[in-house]
Order: sequence, then structure tokens, then C-alpha cells
Amino acid sequence: MATVEQWSGDYVRALREAKRMSIREFAAHLGVSERMISKWEAGSTPRPVNQAALDTCLARSDPDTQARFVHLTGGALIGGNSDSASVELIGSSQRRHPLDGTLMVKVDGSVFQYGPSNEPVWLPTYYIDVYPVSNAEYARFLAATGHNAPRHWKDGQPPPRKDDHPVVFVTWKDANAYAQWAGKKLPSSQQWEKAARGTRGNVYPWGDQPTPAKCNVRENGVGDTTSVSCYQSGISPYGVYDMCGNVWEWCETESRPGRRELKGGAWTSPFDRATPSSFNDAAESMCDDDTGFRCVATPESFDET
Repeated sequence: MATVEQWSGDYVRALREAKRMSIREFAAHLGVSERMISKWEAGSTPRPVNQAALDTCLARSDPDTQARFVHLTGGALIGGNSDSASVELIGSSQRRHPLDGTLMVKVDGSVFQYGPSNEPVWLPTYYIDVYPVSNAEYARFLAATGHNAPRHWKDGQPPPRKDDHPVVFVTWKDANAYAQWAGKKLPSSQQWEKAARGTRGNVYPWGDQPTPAKCNVRENGVGDTTSVSCYQSGISPYGVYDMCGNVWEWCETESRPGRRELKGGAWTSPFDRATPSSFNDAAESMCDDDTGFRCVATPESFDET
């Protein structure tokens, strides 16, 4: 059963708003008084018996409600069947990249199943960013290089309260410029997909079960990007976040002259378009509010032998 560690007033309000209920409706739903709901939302800590009732209310909510709750709380949903600990991670190691400082994970060389037909493909060892490049990380790149800011930023600053959201409104050339500055590359479509599906050919990062609540896609009604670390229950076998939904991600792979592959779907995408094996591409000059990127690096970047 999905729970939160400790129900606070903010979490109670978030659950009520996620269920789109008034205080009166929510009180009746839980079997408590309206005054009690108001006290909780004002900062009073619910008693253990009421904490359990809130746990049950959240666990029995439909996937759309749970996704809205995750968005409103910035990723409070943990525990039980939806926790990242339930994902069997491949033996891999995380390290900070020496140039841009982002957290990366090692993907050991091996065969994996690629594309809708699960074609066996061998890739050598590489590292990939655990998260999509965030607004805060992209801002450091702009400060260092003078590169043009995304068009929706004001005075060269990302939108308020979105430092940890993926950067958007970036063309392929913008993404590639960041990668070169950081001493990295954009991933090939095969590198991206292996990091998303693992070596066993999972349909989704978390397995084969279609579960839209594990990612930021259209069905969940979030209507915007979310924090890059929000969907803990949707991580891949390598511990990589947002390989389904949130933002489409640019790849190095050229589909035809002037066009590059995109992977992963976005908050604007229907869930069935976010399958990691799906094909999508766009002109290198395309930039939109649902398109970002992450990078890969060679083992030599970490002075490995």
C-alpha cells in the first residue's frame, strides 16, 4: 500500500485537492468532521488512527489522483508496491561527472533487446545521466558560455520554483552545445533505450505492467513538467529517472538529414507514446515546452582503465 512517511497539513491539503473535493466532501469521505480537516490543513498532526485512514485513502485512489498528489507534493509518494526499492536494480554504480557535476550511472557493456522487435544489440560500457538536465544545470551552462537562454526564461533565469524541473524549449543544437561544454555527448537511441529497459527488454522502465501513475504523461492530468526526481516508482533497472514521460529527450541518432530521434514521451504525450522502444524524431531546429535531454559519457571521462 502506498503511504507517506508522515502526514502533514500540506500533504492532507494536497490529497484533498488531488481528489478534487471540498473540505466538506473530504471530511465525509474520511468520516471525520470538517473542523478536523481544517485543523490538519492548518498544521495540526493527525493522530495515528487518522494517519492510517489517510494512507488508505491515498492507496485506494485511482492512478490519476495519485499522479496529481505526487505532483502537488513534489514526490511525497513512497513505500509499498510503488516504491523505487521494489525495482530490482542492475549492479551499477553512480558517480558525479568531473566537469558539470551531474549524477551519472554506469551501464556495463552487454547485449540488450532494442526496438519494438527486441533485436539483440551489443553496446560497450558508458555512463548516462540519472536525471534529465535540469533548469539549474542548464543555467550554469549559460552563465559559463553566454549561450542563448530558452525563450520562456525571463532575464536569463528559469521559471520560478522550477530549478529542478527538466529544461525545455531547447533545440537539438542547444542540447548538443551543452553536451560538448560538459565533455559529454547526447545518447544514441540505443544507449538511451538500454538505460530505460535494461538487458531483459522490459516494456517500461519498471517492468511490463502498463502503469501511467508511474510517470508524467497526459492521462495523469498534471499539465506541466515535474521535478526530475519526482517519479521514484518509475525508475529504470539502472536507477535512471524519467525514461517515460515528463519530457521528450533528444538523441544523437540522426533519422535522416537534419532530423534527430527523440525518446521517452512527455507530459503532453498519451501513455502509449511514452514506451521507450517507440520511435519519434523531429527537425534539429524544433523546440517546444515538452522537449529536453540528458547526456552520456565514456568511462574514460572518469579516468577509468
